[in-house]
Amino acid sequence: MHSRRQILKGAVAASALTASTVHTMTHAEESKPKLKGRTNQSVAFWCFNARGEKWNTEKVCAVTKDLGCKSVELIAPEDWGALKKHGLVCAIAPNGMPGAPFMRGFNNEKFHDEIIERTGKTIDACADAKYPNVIAFVGYKWTNPDDPKSAAISTDDAFANCVTGLKKLALHAEKKGVTVCLEHLNTRDDSDPMKGHPGYQGDDLDFVARVLKKVGSPRIKLLFDIYHVQVMHGDLLRRIDQTKDLIGHVHTAGAPGRGELDDLQEVNYPAVIKKLIDVGYTGYIGHEFIPTRDPLAGLKQAVTLCDV
Repeated sequence: MHSRRQILKGAVAASALTASTVHTMTHAEESKPKLKGRTNQSVAFWCFNARGEKWNTEKVCAVTKDLGCKSVELIAPEDWGALKKHGLVCAIAPNGMPGAPFMRGFNNEKFHDEIIERTGKTIDACADAKYPNVIAFVGYKWTNPDDPKSAAISTDDAFANCVTGLKKLALHAEKKGVTVCLEHLNTRDDSDPMKGHPGYQGDDLDFVARVLKKVGSPRIKLLFDIYHVQVMHGDLLRRIDQTKDLIGHVHTAGAPGRGELDDLQEVNYPAVIKKLIDVGYTGYIGHEFIPTRDPLAGLKQAVTLCDV
């Protein structure tokens, strides 16, 4: 028979082991955001692959999954195998245009054939994978996007060209059940080629909205980038109200600077995300900020902040 002292020692050891296990589990659980699940959150691949610590595909996917997000976006179809491995989707796919894709857009007729062909292939890939969206751009205002000294495309011509090109693409998008999202970008920040895009002809949200309304397709929508709209216009809650029927995808980043969604930037993100929910937006919210510190901590903060 065990002595009373042995039994007590065993009980104390078991209790210590249980406490240690609980502490370890609690610590692991606390490292992950406990999400309410009212928003569908996504991580923009390029921000964490090309900047900061430059995570590889596997790392971006693993972190995204661990944080409770559902998507890694703006990642090429050849990397979608990694998404499937982690049970993720691509909320919005790149359009397949070479170089900086926002430079050559629908405002310039000479790029229509290439854009429609390349975007069409991505639409097909999205349809096969059951991914919802592909990105699109208005383009730079110069006839030669690489040469600011070349002739400028007039606003009226840019509008007409965008409508014509997007209507052609809409036929394929509607057939395949994939949505093309046209992005509004800011032209005011010239400090970094990915913080602002001087020369982009779709820097006026009203212009982009008029294009989309004229196209009139349920498969041609607006990419409402909170950062870019804040830099160009501000008045975010009213702007969401004005474009609520057009929004197909949403991006986040701190303004100004396109950094983390922290208390050093000016956007009240919980209020903005609540507004999106209030107007009935149920699509994805992609975190597209450029990390300036520990990218994991920044992402965790963004995910928690937008989980309203």
